[in-house]
Amino acid sequence: MPREKVIDGKHYMVDAKGAMIPVELIKSVDLTRDEVVYEIAKQSEKISEMMQKFKDEIFNLADDFIELSAKKFKVKLGGKKGNVTLLSYDGMFKVLIASEETITFDERLQVAKELIDKCINKWSTGAAKELSILVKDAFKVDKQGNLDTKQILGLKRYEISDRDWKKAMDAIAESVQIASTKRYIRVYRKVGEDKFEQIPLDISKM
Repeated sequence: MPREKVIDGKHYMVDAKGAMIPVELIKSVDLTRDEVVYEIAKQSEKISEMMQKFKDEIFNLADDFIELSAKKFKVKLGGKKGNVTLLSYDGMFKVLIASEETITFDERLQVAKELIDKCINKWSTGAAKELSILVKDAFKVDKQGNLDTKQILGLKRYEISDRDWKKAMDAIAESVQIASTKRYIRVYRKVGEDKFEQIPLDISKM
């Protein structure tokens, strides 16, 4: 076993706590489990590297075509920040390239929350109580402490003429920050007259 350490002629293995355990004291099932886990992990790392290389290659292929098409026909198909769908000539395969932005909010969101609370406190109708529940739900955080951006931005769809409410909605809009932009690519195969199914590249979906 390559992970064994030999000290003064005696073989040891390091456990999860960092302790040196003599191999002779380790149960055979634990040694076998260790070998199985390491073999799976080793193969997984290899496949992960291949997938990363594959991802880079297909993005480069698509981006090169988009750039070529833009230059030749003077038409912008989407670019690295846009979305684009490429279809094979026979219509059998479709490639979707899209960008997804992760949104966060800065300190102005707290200002918006205070203004909204002020509105709810000064309203005395039954509708205000219902809106209060919606607002509380919108500003809830998940187990990781993250806010639901869709719920917060969803408050902007309510047509409320109150001056403080409008100021709160402006504060929400101004507090939006783009934390990151992630590109992804999906490949589809035609399986019916107008139906496509995604070719799975996620091992959990195979």
